[in-house]
Amino acid sequence: MVSTEYERRIAARFATFDQDGNGYIDGLDFSGAAKALLAEFGVAARSDKGQALYAGAEAFWQGMAGIADRDGDQRITREEFVTGAVKRLRDNPERFAEIARPFLHAALHVADTDGDGAATVTDTARVLRVLGVPEDLAGTIAAGLDPDGDGRVDEAEIVPAFARYFTVPE
Repeated sequence: MVSTEYERRIAARFATFDQDGNGYIDGLDFSGAAKALLAEFGVAARSDKGQALYAGAEAFWQGMAGIADRDGDQRITREEFVTGAVKRLRDNPERFAEIARPFLHAALHVADTDGDGAATVTDTARVLRVLGVPEDLAGTIAAGLDPDGDGRVDEAEIVPAFARYFTVPE
């Protein structure tokens, strides 16, 4: 049986993916997140960065659907998320990191406004807010994604942190 605390934490993670709040996760949630990120950073959808972000979002959705969409309806319900994706991915966080990597890579590229291969902590907080993290937490979480304290968040820092967040232990 899944504990109440675990259920609460997983519900919060489900809500992060359910961008439109309709009670299930689908491809539109992922493409909507990509569209919102591009708008936040003023990046054109038809640009190389924009196309990479949409491709990363689609790859992330397909990976999640392959793991969690048990009935094949192209929607992941909260129950499917808790019993499917999270339990499978909790046992193999590296797999989750690999599913998320194309999207995270492209999102960091969009947020990397100076082209140095990393996003500032401030721009990382902007990404988090767009993806549904409350404003009062986004800055703190973004700072936590910069363990070496250099003011920059790169792929080597964010991918494992993202996997840890979504593969919480019971």
